[in-house]
Amino acid sequence: MSNNSYTCSGCGQNYNRSSDLIQHLEKTRQPACQEAYEASKQAIHHSRFMSPVDPLIHHHSQFSSSSLQAHLASQDEEDDPIHLFQGDFFGNDYSNEDFPGFDDDNCEDDENGNEETEADLDPELEPTWEPAREPASVLQEYDEQNTSIETGVDDENEDVSMQDGKSLLRHLPAHREEIHIEQFGGQAGAIVVEHDQEHSLPIFHDSKDGFLHYEAHIPGIKENKWAPFASRMDWEIAHWAKLRGTGSTAFSELLAIDGVSEALQLSYKNSDELNSIIDTKLPARRPAFVRQEVVIAGEALDLYKRPVMECIQALYGSPEHAHYLCLTPERHYSDANKTNRLYHDMHTGKWWWSTQKQLEKNKPGATIVPIILSSDKTQITLFRNKSAYPVYLTIGNLPKEIRQKPSQQGQILLAYLPTSRLQHITVKAARKRSIANLFHACMGDLLAPLKEAGVNGVVLSSGDGIRRRCHPILAVYIGDYPEQMLVTCSYYGTSPVCTVSKNQLGDYPCSAELRDPVKAVQAAKLINTAEWTKHCSDADMKPIQHPFWEDLPYTDIFRSITPDILHQMYQEVMKHLIVWITTIVGADEVDARIRRLPARHGIRHFHKGITTLSRVSGTEHKQMCTFLLALVTDIPRKTTSQSNRLLIATRALLDFLYLSCYPIHSDESLTMVETSLSTFHANKDIFIELGAQEHFNFPKIHYLCHFVPGFKLFGTSDNYNTETTKRLHIDFTKDAYRASNRKDEYSQMTKWLERREKVVQHTNYLSWCKSQRGLNPQSIPFIVPGVRYDFPGSQRSLQDMQCSLTHVLTKFPTRKMVSFSKLMQIKPDQQGYGALNFEYALKMFIVQHSDPQSTTIGQIEDMTTFLSLPFQSVPVWHRIKFRNEDLYGTKTLDVVAAHPRRYNSHGQITQIFQFDAALIQVQPKVDASNLDFLQGLQVGRIRVIFSIPSQHLARLILPKGIVLPTHLAYVEWFTKFSQKPEPHSGLYRVKPLFNRDGSRAASVISVEMIQQSVHLYPKWGGVVPSIWSYDLGLGPFSNVWATPLSNEVKALRRAYIHIDSEADMEMVNKFLMSGLPYVFMKKPKMGFASDASIQIKTGSEPQSKQFIFFEIYADEQMQIFKGSGSINQNIYVLRVTDTEGRELVKIGPDKANEAHFERHRDRKIVVTSLDEQLSNLSLDPRP
Repeated sequence: MSNNSYTCSGCGQNYNRSSDLIQHLEKTRQPACQEAYEASKQAIHHSRFMSPVDPLIHHHSQFSSSSLQAHLASQDEEDDPIHLFQGDFFGNDYSNEDFPGFDDDNCEDDENGNEETEADLDPELEPTWEPAREPASVLQEYDEQNTSIETGVDDENEDVSMQDGKSLLRHLPAHREEIHIEQFGGQAGAIVVEHDQEHSLPIFHDSKDGFLHYEAHIPGIKENKWAPFASRMDWEIAHWAKLRGTGSTAFSELLAIDGVSEALQLSYKNSDELNSIIDTKLPARRPAFVRQEVVIAGEALDLYKRPVMECIQALYGSPEHAHYLCLTPERHYSDANKTNRLYHDMHTGKWWWSTQKQLEKNKPGATIVPIILSSDKTQITLFRNKSAYPVYLTIGNLPKEIRQKPSQQGQILLAYLPTSRLQHITVKAARKRSIANLFHACMGDLLAPLKEAGVNGVVLSSGDGIRRRCHPILAVYIGDYPEQMLVTCSYYGTSPVCTVSKNQLGDYPCSAELRDPVKAVQAAKLINTAEWTKHCSDADMKPIQHPFWEDLPYTDIFRSITPDILHQMYQEVMKHLIVWITTIVGADEVDARIRRLPARHGIRHFHKGITTLSRVSGTEHKQMCTFLLALVTDIPRKTTSQSNRLLIATRALLDFLYLSCYPIHSDESLTMVETSLSTFHANKDIFIELGAQEHFNFPKIHYLCHFVPGFKLFGTSDNYNTETTKRLHIDFTKDAYRASNRKDEYSQMTKWLERREKVVQHTNYLSWCKSQRGLNPQSIPFIVPGVRYDFPGSQRSLQDMQCSLTHVLTKFPTRKMVSFSKLMQIKPDQQGYGALNFEYALKMFIVQHSDPQSTTIGQIEDMTTFLSLPFQSVPVWHRIKFRNEDLYGTKTLDVVAAHPRRYNSHGQITQIFQFDAALIQVQPKVDASNLDFLQGLQVGRIRVIFSIPSQHLARLILPKGIVLPTHLAYVEWFTKFSQKPEPHSGLYRVKPLFNRDGSRAASVISVEMIQQSVHLYPKWGGVVPSIWSYDLGLGPFSNVWATPLSNEVKALRRAYIHIDSEADMEMVNKFLMSGLPYVFMKKPKMGFASDASIQIKTGSEPQSKQFIFFEIYADEQMQIFKGSGSINQNIYVLRVTDTEGRELVKIGPDKANEAHFERHRDRKIVVTSLDEQLSNLSLDPRP
C-alpha cells in the first residue's frame, strides 16, 4: 500500500486518494480552498504539459514530529479563536433514552449534500410474525359511514454565544410593541441605593460588572490572559479532560507517556496537579458541598448539602443571565384592549402578582425570588440497587428556556438526601413514618434560612452589579406522585391539592374544597400534644414531625404542586388509555395496525407492535400517542354508537394532552383545555361499557381538573415539567457516580461536580473576554443597557406559536442525475419513484410558468405538444428540511422525504421507499388574520424533489424576464379539505384525485409551496387485511381523513361490482391496462375461495347474479368499482375460472394486449373473504 497522501493547499486537509481531494475542491465552501482550486484550473489551462504535478496536491510519505512542533509553534495565541465547549452541559455523548421528547432526525444527507455509504444505512426491516385474526362480525347497528428517532444534545444551538452571526436565534427586548403588557408598578423591584449613590446617575443593566468581579479573583490574569493556566493549549487540554475526557486515571496515564506533557507544554503532569489548579486558582461562584451527619433510630446517615442562600445568590447573580432576569410580575395580553390574557413564564402567572401585592403591603420595594425545588430518588446502578436522592433548585426569575437547558446552568444541585431504607426498624408502619420524618427533617434543615429571608428580605446583587432587596419564597415543588404525597404529608391514593374522597376521584367537575394550608400548619404546630394526631386527621394529612414548609412565609405547599406532563399524562393517563384501547381492540389487531402505519418524520415506527413492550419510557409513550386515533378507527365487532363514543373520548384526551403542552396559553386556549376534559368525562363510560375499565377513581385522572388553575398560577407546563428533573439526573447524579470509584462515592461526586462547574463558568468568562476584545462581534447578541431581553428563541406571543417554517435543501443533490424512465418506474423492487406522468407534468409546468396568459387547460396542452425537453434526466433530492432559525436555530423541525427503496451490495433492503404527503399552499390566504390553518392548503404526495439541470436552462426558450424556480417537486394530488371535520374524530376527509384516463392527478410545483409534512393513516374498515404491509406506504388508501392538530389521516372505501353480462365484462376490460398490482375479495352466496384465482360457481343457482368484492392496490392508490355503471381504471388482469379450473373470463383478451397479459399473469392475486353477514348489503358503495 502506498504511503502517499494528497493535501489541499487551501485548508491543509489530507486525503488518501486524489479523487477524494478533487471532490473536496469541487464542493468546498471555504474561500481559501476555492481560490486554490481556481488557481489550479488556470494553471492547467495555460500550461497543460509544463508540469505533471497538480499545484494543489503535495505528496509526502509521513507527517514528522518536527512538522507537528512547527505547526504548533506557528499558531498565534493572540488571534486564534477560543475553542468553546459545544454540546450539552457536560457534553453531547448521550443516548436517545436520555432525551425524553426529542426525536432523531435520520436525514440521509447532510448540509453539504454528502450521501451516506452502505455502512451508514439502516438494517433491513425483517417481517414480523403475527397471529391469524378472525374476521369481524358486523352488528346490525354497524354503519361504516359514521364510523409514526434526534441528536444526542438538548438543543443544537443552545449556547448562542458560541455561534456565528448567521445562526443566532432571535434576540428581542421583552417589552416590544407587539406584546401588550400591564406592569405591576409601584416600588416592586426597587434598586437598593447606597448613601453615596443617592445623587448619582441611574445604573443600567450590564453584565460586565459580574465578569470583572470574577476576573479580579483570578491570580496572574493581568500578565497572562489564560491564567491560571500557562497557555491556550494548557487551558484547552484541561477543558477537554474535565468536560469531554476519560477518567482521571486514564488522563494521568496519557500524560505519563514520555514526551507528551513536554510536547504540549502543560503546567500539570497528572490529574492531581490539574485538580489542584482548579480547586485553588479558579474562583467559585457556586458554594461547595458540606457533609452533615443525620442520626435516626440509632443509624447515622450522611447529608451532603449546599447553603441555600448562596445557591440562590449564584443563580440570581449570574452575569450571563443578567439581562434576562424577570424581577416583577406582569400581565400579558394578546390584544391592545387587554381582553385575552396570556400565560407563559412564571412572572405572567397569578401567583407572583398576588404574592407581590401581599409583600408590598408589608415591605414595599420587594423583589420576589420564586424558589422552584424538585426532588426524585433515582437508581444509579443497574445492579446492587444503589440509588441517589438529589434535590435541585432554580429560581423563577430566570426564563423557562434557561431553566430547561442544563448547558445554561440555570439549575443547581442543592443536596443529596440520605437514601437509607431503615431496614433495622422492623415495624413497617414505623419504618415508613421514620423515612417521611427523615425527609422533612433534612429538607427543613436545607430551607431554614428562607424563613427569615422570605419575611424581611436579603440584599442580593444581580449579574449586572445592581442590588435589590430580595425575598426568596418557595413557589413550586416538582415531583412525581409519590414525591407529591411525601411533600404534602398526604395519604397515598388521595389528591395532594384538594380534599376529594377516594371514591369521587373520577367525578367531574370537581366539587371538593382545596386543602387549607393554614389548617395544616396549625395541626403541625400541635406536635407533642394530645390533639396533634386528631388535628392532622381533620386536615387529611399524616402526622409528620415538623413538615419542612410549616414556617416558610407566603408558601402554600398544596398550591405549589404543579401539573406534570411526563408522569401524570404520559406515564399514567396515556398509559391507561393505551391499555384500554388494547383491551377493546385486541392486542393482535393493535399490533397489526401499528405495523402498517405509514412513516413520517419524528414518529417512531414500532415494527413489532407495542403490546409486548415492558418498562415503557415516557418517550415511548409520547410516540405512541401520535397514532392512538388510528387504533380506535373502525374497531371490529362494535356498534356505530360505541365506535363514535370511543373516538370522541380518545380524541378529547389527546386534545387535552397536546393543548396542555402549549408553550403559551391564553384565556381562550385554557377554555379549550377545560372543554376537552369535559368531553372526555362525558364519554368515558364507553371504556366501562366495553369492559376495559371498572372505574376512574384514581388520582392521576382526578388531577387533570387542576391543570388549568395551575397554568394560571405559575405559567405553562414547561416551567415545571419533570422531564427537566430526569435530564438533570444524568449530569448531576449518574455521570457523577460513574466518575467515582464506587467507594465513599458522595464525597467524590460532589467534588467532581464542583470542578466541572468551575470549568464551565471559566469557559463563559473566556467567551465574554473574546467578545470584549472584538474578535468576533457577532458571537454574542447585541445588548442595550437598561433593557430586559427575552432569551434567544423564546416564544412570547401567539404569532410565535405559529412557527413559520423555511425550506432547507442540501447544496448538492442526493443523486446527481436520475433518468425520466427511472422516475416513472412504479415497481418498488426496481427502485423507481412512481412519477408516472413526470415528463408531461414538467412540460405543463414550464408552459404555465413561461406563458401565464394561457389560462385554459386546452391552450396549455396544445403548447405542451410542441415543447421538446433538451434533457432526459434531472438531479434529485431525497429530503426537504424545515426550520425556524429565529426560534430554533438550525434544529430540523420537520422533514418531507421522497426516496425509493434502497438495497445494499448483498441485495438486502436497507431502506424502504417513502414518499411523504405534505400540505401545499395552492392558494394564498385571503385574510392573513384568519386563524384557519387549512386556508388555501391542499394535501399532495411528494414523489420527486428535483431541479432542472443548470446546463440546459439556456436551451429552454423562455420569455424575457421569466426565471424558473430553482427547486421543483412532482406531486400527486388529493381532494380539497371539507368545510368541517368529521364530528367524532375531528378529522378532515380527502381522497386521491384522478384524471379522466384513470391516472393519478399530478403536477410539478415549486418547492416553496410545500408548507410541512402531514401524517396519513388508514380508515381500516374492520380487521386489517393481512396483505397490507408497512412497505406499501399509502398504497391501500383511497380516502384520507386529516386533522390540522396532529396531522393524522385515515382512509379506505369498499364497493361491489356487479358482473352480470358480457357488456359488463367488456366495460371492465377497457380499464385494465395499467399493469398495477391489485387484490380481490370475493363474496359468493355460499363458501369462500382461498386459492390464487377467483372461483365462481356455475350451474343453476337460486341467485343468478354473482358479486365480486374488489380491493385494488394500485401501487400507492386504490381504485373503487361502483356497481356496473361507471368503473374507474387501474386493474390490469382478472382471470375467472369455474370450480373445475376452466377459464370463464380473462380480462384483456384482445390480441394487442395478449402478450402484455402473459408477461404479468404470474402477478400474485390474494383472495380473502367477507363475513356472511354482508350478504344482504346493497350494491351501492359503502363509504
